[in-house]
Amino acid sequence: MYLSATGLSTESMRVFEDALRDAGWVSGRNLEIVYRSADGHYERLPALVDEVLRLKPQVIVAGQAPTTQALRKATDMIPIVMHGHGDPVRYGLVTNLARPEGNITGTSFQVNEVGIKLLELLKEAVPSVVRVAFFVNPENPGASPLLEAARHAAPGLGLQIRPVEVTHSAGIERALDELARERVDAIWIGPEAVLFVNRRLIVDFALRQRIPAVGPAPVFAEAGALMSFAPHGPTLTRATVGYVDKLLKGATPRDLPIERPTRFELVVNAKTARALGLTLPTALLVRIDRTIDPDPQR
Repeated sequence: MYLSATGLSTESMRVFEDALRDAGWVSGRNLEIVYRSADGHYERLPALVDEVLRLKPQVIVAGQAPTTQALRKATDMIPIVMHGHGDPVRYGLVTNLARPEGNITGTSFQVNEVGIKLLELLKEAVPSVVRVAFFVNPENPGASPLLEAARHAAPGLGLQIRPVEVTHSAGIERALDELARERVDAIWIGPEAVLFVNRRLIVDFALRQRIPAVGPAPVFAEAGALMSFAPHGPTLTRATVGYVDKLLKGATPRDLPIERPTRFELVVNAKTARALGLTLPTALLVRIDRTIDPDPQR
């Protein structure tokens, strides 16, 4: 069972199922995989959790912390595998990463540190940036500490943080209207379901305003953001599938320490850089893991 707060792309499902196949689990042969998604609407999670539990899965993979929180309220028996969450201790999901109690294990990373790194990369790419619109969802338990960390780091980077708190799509449209009137130098998009679902809306706005946007996953750069910085997706998926494999073979969550990713990926959209008239510094260029360029001849 795979339950996500955001939409699940065909590519994400393919990578997930390929990793399962490599571990010996083939859909339709010795495994049944069911996907469910709230598509960025947290209010749908309780009903989806009820539906998932009625199917009596052996293991549930949970995308995003709000998904795991909803599952945790509903079951303390079925193993739950976090897929690339923020800090589960901060979210109250576990108290010990090395030996998680209860029915939750999986992969997590320090969202605050990665978020600050993305701010650093933005400033390095565009030194003239000062005022940054910082998109978060206040309903996400990680939003407040993330915003606090950004505000603490900003002066040392020569940045000013302009918080933009949104909980739904209509709120994003209103926020963009406000930003158009007051002007900011860049947009930082948080690791949040409603922002993932509406990434093109935000990125298209940034392109119209001729300002850089940065996001927490390659799909943002693919949508036209200047860059993204995040754990390497396929590596993270393989790690998640490693947990699923062990649990299906009889392990318990408390036997499986929560792991943090060691491989991260910097993705830059070269077409966007050209559209913004940017020449990226050599020190940044040599650290790029992947370049998106729909028009490489230019």
